[in-house]
Amino acid sequence: MKDFSYITSSDPTYIENLYNDFVKNPESVDPDFKKFFEGFDFAIANNKGGVNGNAGTEAADKLSAPYTTTDGVNWKKELGAYRLILGYRNKGHLIADTNPIRKRKDRGANLNLGFFGFSEEDMDKNFFAGNLIGLGTTSLRKILEHLQACYAGHVGIEFKYISDQKKVDWLTTEMERNFIRPFSLEQKERILEKINQAVLFEKFLHTKYIGQKRFSLEGGETTIPALDAIINKAAEFDVQEVVIGMAHRGRLNVLANIMGKTYEQIFSEFEGTGKVDQTMGSGDVKYHLGFGSEVKTPDGKLMYLKLMPNPSHLEAVDPVVVGFARGRANILHGEEYEKVLPILIHGDASIAGQGIVYEVLQMCKLEGYYTGGTIHFVINNQIGFTTDFDDARSSDYCTSLAAMVQAPVLHVNGDDPEAVVKCAEMAARYRKAFQSDVFIDMVCYRKHGHNEGDDPKFTQPTLYALIDKHPNPREVYVKYLLEHGEPEAQELAKGMEKKFWGDLQDRLDEVKQNPLPYTYQQPDKWWKQLRKATDADFEQSPVTAISPEHFTTIFDAMMKWPDNFTPLHKVEKIINEKIKLFNSEKKLDWATGELLAYGSILIDGKDVRMSGQDICRGTFSHRHAVLQDEKTDEPYNRLSAIPGAKGKYRIFNSFLSEYGVLGFEYGFGLANPNALVVWEAQFGDFCNVAQPMIDQFISSGEEKWNRMNSITMLLPHGYEGQGPEHSSGRMERFLQMCAELNMVVTNITTASNFFHALRRQVAWPFRKPLINFSPKANLRHAGSYSAVEEFTSGRFREIMDDTFTDNAAEVKKVIFCSGKIYFDLAAKQQKDSRKDVALIRIEQLYPLPYKQLSALYSKYNKAIWYWVQEEPLNMGAASFLQMNLNTGLRQLGLPEMNYGVISRESSASPATGFSKIHAQEQLEIIETAFSI
Repeated sequence: MKDFSYITSSDPTYIENLYNDFVKNPESVDPDFKKFFEGFDFAIANNKGGVNGNAGTEAADKLSAPYTTTDGVNWKKELGAYRLILGYRNKGHLIADTNPIRKRKDRGANLNLGFFGFSEEDMDKNFFAGNLIGLGTTSLRKILEHLQACYAGHVGIEFKYISDQKKVDWLTTEMERNFIRPFSLEQKERILEKINQAVLFEKFLHTKYIGQKRFSLEGGETTIPALDAIINKAAEFDVQEVVIGMAHRGRLNVLANIMGKTYEQIFSEFEGTGKVDQTMGSGDVKYHLGFGSEVKTPDGKLMYLKLMPNPSHLEAVDPVVVGFARGRANILHGEEYEKVLPILIHGDASIAGQGIVYEVLQMCKLEGYYTGGTIHFVINNQIGFTTDFDDARSSDYCTSLAAMVQAPVLHVNGDDPEAVVKCAEMAARYRKAFQSDVFIDMVCYRKHGHNEGDDPKFTQPTLYALIDKHPNPREVYVKYLLEHGEPEAQELAKGMEKKFWGDLQDRLDEVKQNPLPYTYQQPDKWWKQLRKATDADFEQSPVTAISPEHFTTIFDAMMKWPDNFTPLHKVEKIINEKIKLFNSEKKLDWATGELLAYGSILIDGKDVRMSGQDICRGTFSHRHAVLQDEKTDEPYNRLSAIPGAKGKYRIFNSFLSEYGVLGFEYGFGLANPNALVVWEAQFGDFCNVAQPMIDQFISSGEEKWNRMNSITMLLPHGYEGQGPEHSSGRMERFLQMCAELNMVVTNITTASNFFHALRRQVAWPFRKPLINFSPKANLRHAGSYSAVEEFTSGRFREIMDDTFTDNAAEVKKVIFCSGKIYFDLAAKQQKDSRKDVALIRIEQLYPLPYKQLSALYSKYNKAIWYWVQEEPLNMGAASFLQMNLNTGLRQLGLPEMNYGVISRESSASPATGFSKIHAQEQLEIIETAFSI
């Protein structure tokens, strides 16, 4: 029952009848009424005064008996008091004093006394309802004062949309019993110390680096004591690692005063003299960089801290953080996810406007993405670049999407450090109690413009007139201590004042700090054993074959299931056909070769994680990595019972997300180099929804942040008449981003070559993202099947020579191509017995196998060459080859290649939507290739 308004005019007899029903059977009434009547009975049983101050001792004795009659009780007034309590619990946040700069908007909270049927005359009357908030039977005045202190002071809490009564009761108790307890002098000293650090750091930078972009925390410096409190409280609960994700605002301050990055390191980046080993490659601007450290809490507990690097795409780091946290918990903490705490620091404009936040929230309770709860901290400075919050969202709060996953939100005034720290500690306790997400919305302000060179008065003149006169949070807190503290607090404030200026002078004198130590954990050691790739690494792939014994072990294990498991008859038939293919022809189809690769990695002692939409079965019903029991729906992982396998195969059907899920998997890949992490798109073109993750992290992360990653993207690609939406994985976009050996792009045609490509991902002495354009219809093409010996010997083949022609000297034409179109060309070649035409497959488009291709160009030196693709001319690999092929050959001192291009005409759309036109176009490409 959310509202009692429907009974405000009811006859008192109706309410008393409800009470009598409660006496007979407490479960027969509404749960909220049950609570009310329980509080009423408790009050009666312990009453020493009177009802509303009117009843005498005789009445009190009468009422003290359990479930006594209720003569003389003003039910309407009592219920009004209860409605007042519920009103503040539900809507107190709407009137809470959370804005340090300007008056809050009136959002119709309806919490005035008249709304509940009271007037000033009722203020000193006593009500049993006071027992519900721990005050006992007391006056309405005291009830109201308590409610205002709990729910409408500097903190307002949103939580009444939560359906879990345990959480509701826990939060209610926190706000009404625990939250209002004062801090000790020692706790106040810690808060003031962290505020000092935050303020002096910003003041120093503003003094020394006037006008430089730093996206300062000024106005929101209370973020620092809040993070400090979260970390320290989390350590008490045996959290061992904290992973932080944030954009620019306050990042340098967090690096200095939370992460322990030395001022010397930070200043070297301001001066543009950062060492190569700090950034690598071209590096990135100072307010994007990540950092790792280990700190000791005041209680002496060691905590590993990681601040993830983040591009200018504000919230893009969110899924990376939670994925990294999940990966660390898997590899280091035995899947005890609560031991790694993700903290996401948001801006108010970005959390309200960026869809990736919704996607990440939607992960929080899903089996494949659960991390034990994330603490979300919003630096709510009430403005975007120049956009006021009235133009930034339709919701009341920037955090309104928290209600979607029933996460509580603590709105708090950033000028009250004690309230902020209480919220921080409460968030840590909530996460511990329920392993769920929780939000802190710290309302503050932005002292300068979007950056320090920007004038905010261009767009908010009146707001910044107020901000210019407003004291910083440290000054506000010092004043509070002096006005409200004990003598010790006053002396503390004076001592901190002196320390503030002393510390500032030390920084001005550039006193060096000692970097914090960092003990490398096992995954860190694995990363350090890897090296940067060179061009020579891509001249030939490492051997990735497996032994015949391992082949047999894996194959046998994944082709059977427990005796008490009943697979769907149709799936059983599919698997039996795979067994029949092996027994009769000693060959494996595409899906079996893929699963064999994963199983072999598990035997090598490494993990495999896969996710994507419908990935367990496979969009094209080919993989069937997880079977469902026909009778019970229980799942069975086909790679879960391989004898001798120490690695784990984790596979999850993702929710309908690309951006968020791909970011999560990228983050997971950062946590452990000895895990193959695979994301498969339902169709290749769906990856465009995740383009920011591809652009900002996957293609450039190593160059910007010295962070390798072997994330493997499987993008179904191929022109089969399915229309423009499901034909192209946009190969051209990935190839355009290829440079400096940043990633590997493949378009593979055989099961065995795919097997070797997957194994190569964790066999190289370095890590690279792999983008594979996977087949669709050709998953079941006989030409993609591979013989057993191709798995038990050899390596990945970057390029495949023709197997149909007999004599290279007789070849008049060479068609080199990639992917699915090879099978159409091969069918034509074999049908017409064209021994004079050789077909060459480029299985790896980047890095291009220049030397291997040049050798074949020499082999077929009498032939004319054509690049043939089914994609339009402005798509696929054509433009990439024209731009890079001969340039790369020249750089290696190899002869250039003279070749033509055959493809569809350039097009704005990837493919036609009509199957007959597609077939006609495809036939024309094939005929042209063989007729020229």
